[in-house]
Amino acid sequence: MQVVAVNAGLALCQREDQSQHQIDLSLVGQVEVGDWVLVFTGAAMEVISPERAQQIQQALSGLAALLRGEALPDEAFADLCHREPQLPPHLQRQ
Repeated sequence: MQVVAVNAGLALCQREDQSQHQIDLSLVGQVEVGDWVLVFTGAAMEVISPERAQQIQQALSGLAALLRGEALPDEAFADLCHREPQLPPHLQRQ
């Protein structure tokens, strides 16, 4: 979600569908209008880049298309296509 207003530990954030929601900022601290935040159950979990926000939105749109019985759009998981799967760093050492 993108931050559209900030007020005392809360942010008014807007989703891709233009709906707006009050989001708790306790876990991420100060944000600015225009910032992007990853939100879970009404709380911002992480401040993310616009590029990462776009990747997440494309993935969510792709999943929604699949649920409607449509074909998966090519860009839905572009960051995962055409590359070898990688283990997280803590498992690479093993």
